[in-house]
Amino acid sequence: MENNIFLKDDIFLKEENSKPFEFNETVASVFDDMIMRSVPFYRELIKQQARLAAKYYKEGTKIYDLGCSTGNFELALIEEMKSRDFSLIAIDSSTAMMELFSKRVFAYGGDKNIIGITSDIMERDFEPSSVIISNLTVQFINPEKRKTLIEKIYKSLIPGGIFILTEKTINKDEDLLQLQQEFYYKLKEENGYSKIEIARKREALENVLIPETIEEHISRLKQCGFNAIEIWFKWFHFASIICRKDP
Repeated sequence: MENNIFLKDDIFLKEENSKPFEFNETVASVFDDMIMRSVPFYRELIKQQARLAAKYYKEGTKIYDLGCSTGNFELALIEEMKSRDFSLIAIDSSTAMMELFSKRVFAYGGDKNIIGITSDIMERDFEPSSVIISNLTVQFINPEKRKTLIEKIYKSLIPGGIFILTEKTINKDEDLLQLQQEFYYKLKEENGYSKIEIARKREALENVLIPETIEEHISRLKQCGFNAIEIWFKWFHFASIICRKDP
């Protein structure tokens, strides 16, 4: 998943940014560096998701990547599937992200099996699917609309299909929340971010990225019909949940 079109993330080092965070051209150009340094075990997450997608994909259905950003999951899936045919629809609302997505994924041979669409996922209907991926996407959606999205996802999955949801989470316990933040900020410092960069980005993300507890995510998933639910990855703030629609 290496690609030299991405620059080093120093957005919040250059100057104080009072604007809310958005996935514009500046962010897109440094996105891979940003996410590799900000999300623990990101490469491993994507690698294992590709393996899960390959295992559960059924011919004649779709794989969806909701909030595909620059196409890291797609590159991993192409590698995992090798010569096997599949049909994937990748959606992101950021034009800048999708431009880089196209350059990377289609240059890697993804044009045969992958369609990239610039769109708001809330405004699209999904075709029958065996795998749906959402990496760090739901947290940017209005909390009042999240159940509607999960209901659409559940409805579009075929029996036995899976939904993988990865999110930044919070804890209702104040002491544990402080512990989460302490370890996360330490990780970012170890990955080269300064305290001022961390503080400025946190301010820019306020009311843009709205995290929830794992309990809130699981409760919503159950309300929408999922019964088989497993937290397969957890690192303080970050969690990935796999849900299977009953066969």
